Amino acid sequence: MHFADRSEAAEKLAGKLALYRGQHPLVLGIPRGGVVLAARLAELLAGDVDVILTHKLGAPGNPEVAIGAIDESGQLFLNDESWRRDLPAYLQREAAGQLAELQRRRKVFSAGRAAFDPAGRLVIVTDDGLATGATMLAALQVLRPRQPAKLIIAVPVAPPDTLEKVRALADETVCLAAPEWFMAVGQFYSDFAQVEDNEVVALLGGSA
Repeated sequence: MHFADRSEAAEKLAGKLALYRGQHPLVLGIPRGGVVLAARLAELLAGDVDVILTHKLGAPGNPEVAIGAIDESGQLFLNDESWRRDLPAYLQREAAGQLAELQRRRKVFSAGRAAFDPAGRLVIVTDDGLATGATMLAALQVLRPRQPAKLIIAVPVAPPDTLEKVRALADETVCLAAPEWFMAVGQFYSDFAQVEDNEVVALLGGSA
């Protein structure tokens, strides 16, 4: 499956989530690209849009490869716990840098607006695709203790092994394509332009 852009991917996802229209879902996007999908989904499903802030932790010498993720509280979610033992100094530096970025994003994205409370809500978490799934796993682990009524993952594309990992932490998983050959999320989009902070702020201002 191939998508023209993130908006088209969101529209196709909305078709699979149509039964939730009218239930006022809370749609949470993982910045930045996931917020484009979240805003469009919230519009089509008559819900609220917000961000869920987690950030991947990059591998030494290869920051595009995720060794885990961190949330706003500083909690680490590692793909392999050996990182704590084998490279504690690197992990501490990487976590501190990404936590500072999360704090910056919260300040910019919130713009004085309180975050939506997921407690008792139908919550849909989305991104423009999953690779390792580290940030999605972190997001789900952050959200579950906050007691949403139902926790749904909705993504356009993910490799099968990643999909199985995240599915275990959700009540429902919607994924449009799970190809065996998977190099990067961007290969499934014609337009996969970088999303800037000001676009995220504008999208969050359009909450239903």
